[in-house]
Amino acid sequence: MSYFARDNRMNGTVASWPPFFLLLALLISILASYTMFNFIGNLKRSNGTFRQFWLAGGAFVFGLGLWAKHFVALLADHETLIFTWTMPIALLFIIFFSLMAFIMLTFQGILKHRRLFGSSILAFGVAIMNYFNVFGPRIERLSVEPVNLTLSLLMLFVGTHFSFMLSESSIKFRKALASLSLGFLVVAVQLLGNEAVQVEYANAIYVTSDKLSQDINLLALSLGFGALLILVSTLMTWYIDKRLNQMDERYKLLVENSLDTIAILKGDRWGFVNAAGQRMFEAQAAGDLLGKSIFSFLPAKDHNAIRERLHNLVFAGSGKPIEQEWFTLNGKVIHTEIVETMTTLDNEPAIQMIIRDISERKKNEELLINSEKLYVAGQLAAGIAHEIRNPLTSLKGFLQLIVSGRKNNNSYYDIMNAELDRIEDIVSELLMLSKPQVYELTYHDLRVMMRDTVTLLETQAILHNIGIEAEYGTDPLWIYGVENQVKQVFINVIKNAIEAMSDGGTIGIKLSREHDGVYVRIRDEGPGIDEDQLAKMGQPFYTTKEKGTGLGLMVSYKIVDNHQGKINVKSELGKGTLFEIMLPFRYPEAEIKKSS
Repeated sequence: MSYFARDNRMNGTVASWPPFFLLLALLISILASYTMFNFIGNLKRSNGTFRQFWLAGGAFVFGLGLWAKHFVALLADHETLIFTWTMPIALLFIIFFSLMAFIMLTFQGILKHRRLFGSSILAFGVAIMNYFNVFGPRIERLSVEPVNLTLSLLMLFVGTHFSFMLSESSIKFRKALASLSLGFLVVAVQLLGNEAVQVEYANAIYVTSDKLSQDINLLALSLGFGALLILVSTLMTWYIDKRLNQMDERYKLLVENSLDTIAILKGDRWGFVNAAGQRMFEAQAAGDLLGKSIFSFLPAKDHNAIRERLHNLVFAGSGKPIEQEWFTLNGKVIHTEIVETMTTLDNEPAIQMIIRDISERKKNEELLINSEKLYVAGQLAAGIAHEIRNPLTSLKGFLQLIVSGRKNNNSYYDIMNAELDRIEDIVSELLMLSKPQVYELTYHDLRVMMRDTVTLLETQAILHNIGIEAEYGTDPLWIYGVENQVKQVFINVIKNAIEAMSDGGTIGIKLSREHDGVYVRIRDEGPGIDEDQLAKMGQPFYTTKEKGTGLGLMVSYKIVDNHQGKINVKSELGKGTLFEIMLPFRYPEAEIKKSS
């Protein structure tokens, strides 16, 4: 670095160019300021790597510009050039303080007086660069004018703060005005500071005209390179700013013309709502929504869940679309689908919501569900009518025979009683499919239940030339449920297996515990079931048996589902069918420990 002492013996080289150097210093200062304001202005549009680029780029260009301006302004003020080690140190100082100042400006919403702190740091960096050169050569005499020094520092701190306020205002050409303000300010402060601090150095600092000429050439080369870099940076940021403005305009058009609501929340309040959002919430103008809490538009039951979700959005990031109900300003309920993501508004963290009105879709879904319910109810009613009509027809016929006085009435009564029992069985099975009844749930060892079921059906299996091979395991298989219902499931599945094996064979039963489930696998050697039939398994009145109702398996599926289990069926034509029944394992002592 250098400091430029007053010495009439050495300033003749540059004395004839002061107006040119002054204009050049102003131009460099203004261009550097403009480029800097463009860089930090783009911080609002970026994050991550680009944000670091704008910060570092703005600090480097502005620091280099002020460093180059410093030399040119000294030449304009008839100062002699003396190059020392302070030159690169001063450049590093101004770049560092510029970077710290710009980082401070990014703390919007976090630091209350961020602009004041940022401008103060930058002003301090400029002042350090102006007066740091004093300590380069050996000082003979130093004199300070307190009034001019105080005035220059006061101008620097106040003017820097004013320029930053101007750059963040909403007035037209704010960047240009802020750049002119800061550019003129730093040049004026330097010239006033030169008058405030007078330095005389020891004779050892004087150099020959050849050495001075070499230093001036080196300075000219450095200044030329710096000015070219600043000019290129200015043009580059101008072009980037222009392109970003065009993108902003296109984005604005997309947002405003979107059919979906696009809104930005500041905290829990509306910060921005597009035209579609105003229509959705029945607002006459944006002011009817802006500043109001979103919770006044949401059902009270959802408040806690939404607060937690918005709080976790910073960590969890954007997720899948979520269905949400809202109230309009007129109290109308609307069904929506929303997507939330983090963004910024006025350089502050904010939440962006895309809200799609799905009220019509919900109505169509309800109509479809109701239509499906009516279709299923129709199928069920048709099945019930068909299954009950057959025994009713028999009953009616036998009654007519009895009335006609025919003989063998006793045999008629037996047949009529059997038909009535059949009707009763159908009604009982239908009742199982109704809303859950109140049952006493207890703990049972599934092995004991299966042994009882096998004992019950073993005689029937022998009559059909079928053997039952069961593997019960050695450890208890505890479940929590209704004993008779679970046994009914086993009876239904094993009876179906017996009836399917017309040529005899073996039914294999295996019980096991896997993780938190108890598995019952029942395999037969019947003809198997094709894929179309498997898909219809468990539907009411669907059966492959000649006299079956199809309700047995449907009841079994319902019982297992009520016990929080599941049934899987696998079959291979010509080889047989495997029923896999899973029920949750519930060890009795675990419940006792919980209750105690």
